[in-house]
Formats: sequence, C-alpha cells, structure tokens
Amino acid sequence: MDLIDIPVSIVYDSGSRGSVRMRCSKGDEGMKLGEKQVLTVVKVVDFGVYLGDDTQRVLLPKKQVPEGIEPGDPVEVFLYKDSSDRLIATTNEPKLTLGKLAVLDVVDVGRVGAFLDWGLEKDLLLPFREQTSRVAKGDRCLVSLYIDKSQRLCATMRIYSLLRTDSPYKRNDMVKGTVYEINREYGAFVAVDNQFSALIPRSEMSGRLEAGQEIEARVTAVKTDGKLDLSIRGRIPEQMDTDAQMILKKLEANGGMLPFTDKSDPEEIRQEFGVSKAAFKRGVGRLLKQGKIRIAETEGKIFKI
Repeated sequence: MDLIDIPVSIVYDSGSRGSVRMRCSKGDEGMKLGEKQVLTVVKVVDFGVYLGDDTQRVLLPKKQVPEGIEPGDPVEVFLYKDSSDRLIATTNEPKLTLGKLAVLDVVDVGRVGAFLDWGLEKDLLLPFREQTSRVAKGDRCLVSLYIDKSQRLCATMRIYSLLRTDSPYKRNDMVKGTVYEINREYGAFVAVDNQFSALIPRSEMSGRLEAGQEIEARVTAVKTDGKLDLSIRGRIPEQMDTDAQMILKKLEANGGMLPFTDKSDPEEIRQEFGVSKAAFKRGVGRLLKQGKIRIAETEGKIFKI
C-alpha cells in the first residue's frame, strides 16, 4: 500500500499553533481527532470493531457498532480520547467539533477546571485558564474545541478569533446572541447567532450581564471591519421614560430620597442604577420636567415630590 505524509495543524493552549505529520494511505486523510469522519471496518472482535487501515486503527466499542457491520464497511464516527487517554471512536453525535462553536452546560467543577456536557460519555474539560470568567455547575457557556499540548480535546471560552464579521445585519436590526466575555473597560462581547462578532459598549449596557447569558439586542452600528455594536437599551426617547420610571421606583423604595445627582461619580451611578451617567441624567431631566422630583445640589441628593 502506498503511503504519504499529510501535515496536520494542531491548536495548542490559548491559540498557539504547531503541526505534526500523520502517516496514512493514499485516498485516506487519516484519523482526525475532534472531527466526524468516515472510516473503514478492518477487523471485528468480541468487544467491538477496529476502524482504519493497515497503518492506523481505532476501536469502536461494541455498544456503538451498527448491527450487521462487516469488514470493509464504512462507518461515520467521531474521534476523541477516553478516560484512559486512548483514541476511541463513537457513533454518538457530539455537540461540538473542531472549528465550531456551541453553548454547553456545566455539569461539574473540579481541581483543574469545569466539565461540560457535549453529548459523549466522557465530559469535556474547560480548564480554568481557558475561562473568561469562572463558571459554576448549572451554568451555560459558549465554547470552541481545541487540542492541548497533551493531544487531548479541551474547551475554551476564548472564541474571539473564531467569530465571523460578515453578518447580514444592519443598523436597528434586532438580533439574538450569547455573551461570552465581560470587559470592564470595553463592555460585553457577544456572539450574535453564536457566530458573528459583536460588542455591547459599556454605555449601552443595562443591568448585570454574565458570560453565557443569552440576550436580545439592537444593532447600533456596523463597523468598517464588519463587527457589530449592540445595545440592550431602547432608542433614547423610549429609553428615557424607562430610565425615569426606574429612578422613581428607587426613590420610592428608599423613602423618597437618593444620595445622587447629575454631579455624582459615573461608576457609582452605574453600580446603583445599572445605566451610564448620560442615561441617568436624561432620566432625571425627564422627572424634573414632569415635576416629580427636586434636586438639592447643596446636599447632593434627589428628593421625590
């Protein structure tokens, strides 16, 4: 049988790359860890079947073997490492493959990271170093798959480089997406439709957002590079009324007084009200115009009338 060397790209921890060469027969692309592929049955044994060729073989356990399978038959499988770090095949459908993105459930957290349900018997490791924010059991997170330095499949929340910038959306379109990272300086990074790159700037954030949270937002801009700017707040006229009502409710809940004015620190305003200082000032201005509040500048307080 003629053999050829085929280069295989390997993605290591945090995106660093290397390559190896896999020995395989002509007409066969070799065994690809982390991908679905069609392999040939070369041997039937009591505990399953071996797939591959004369140079490479992988076990498909008996409980995964389709009925009536014989040597020479093709089988579509997914390759991963079992609990003993052995390459193994499965006919089960994984929720995530190399180069793709998926929202997965956190089923446990251990000493080295979190473990995700990706549809296979062995849970998928999400190392602590690959988490943009710490996750807990019961959380959901948007991740991609990579091969670590030990040639094992792992998950990462660092997906920025995998997101596309050719979305079909335009300004004022409503979109859905998943928050995958929060940055105190820039805002919330979002994967629209779990595939397109987007950002909710800090000024457009409202309330508390967390990685893994699914949101609905409005496109406020399409950048020259194709990335989207989003807002989870309404257009200013409508949002002004919403913010004014929120401030009024906080006043009522606080006995008719709040230790804030339009001169208060922007970060303190954001922490208390979940809006930017500009939005806060617009809401306060609306209430002043309606005669529902008064401001005592010397005391640095707002009072409900």
